[in-house]
Amino acid sequence: MCKKHFTGMITALALTLFGQASAQDRWMSIPPAASMPAASSTGTADVNGISMYYANYGDAAGTPILMIHGGLAHADLWAAQVADLASDYTVVVADTRGHGRSTNDGSAYTYELLASDYIALLDHLKIDKAHLVGWSDGANIGYSISASAPERLASHFAHAGNVSLDGIDPSVDTNAVFGSYVGMMAGDYGSMSPVPEGFDDFLNAVVAMWSTDKPGGLDELAKVNVPTLVVQSEHDEAILMKHSEDIANALPGGELLVLKGVSHFASLQAPDEYNAAIRAFLRP
Repeated sequence: MCKKHFTGMITALALTLFGQASAQDRWMSIPPAASMPAASSTGTADVNGISMYYANYGDAAGTPILMIHGGLAHADLWAAQVADLASDYTVVVADTRGHGRSTNDGSAYTYELLASDYIALLDHLKIDKAHLVGWSDGANIGYSISASAPERLASHFAHAGNVSLDGIDPSVDTNAVFGSYVGMMAGDYGSMSPVPEGFDDFLNAVVAMWSTDKPGGLDELAKVNVPTLVVQSEHDEAILMKHSEDIANALPGGELLVLKGVSHFASLQAPDEYNAAIRAFLRP
């Protein structure tokens, strides 16, 4: 796809699909996720000393989509995206190490380690290359894979990621919407995790990762050759707009899409529009 055409298409999406916030200010709340559709297959992969839950949806030929969720979350938050995309793509979702149904072996969380887990999962599934859709920590993992194993990614839809600590909005610590997300994930953890009583320790371990600067930062992005769409929500509670602009400018050929009227949780707040943005990026 030529850059001029893609830029025009993305601009049109930004104006039409995300142009109007609802009267309820949809960015001020987080709707519950839809129910996951029936999977083609599910399983666990023994990777890097852990048991990693995954599920496959659809059976379309061509390059599959790997969807990586955000910190504290789990694969089932992608339900609306999976239900839509699996009609035309093979879609793979997984629970990141220590999240959802996946175990941890006591290792400290780092984006490099989490990236290596997902690369090992692709190996387990015999997937040479995938389109990556990453949200929040999922986008950060995607940036790490883009740097360490770019040959494994056909593209990267990178929503709400950051590559340095100065990209985080300091007000997120007291933001009520983000706080409600943490509470929601505490409940899900209790019903899904192999160690349901361990949420406080899990939260502290993930926050420690969030508080550690990423190696390479913006400078590392100049070497990335994976086609990447940097996606920023207009009302993101956690990621500063300027940081996403800087990421897009640092990436060779990087593009920026601003989702209007939504927050860090856009995939739940506006699933149809979010799905359309993914499809537009992946369309040949």
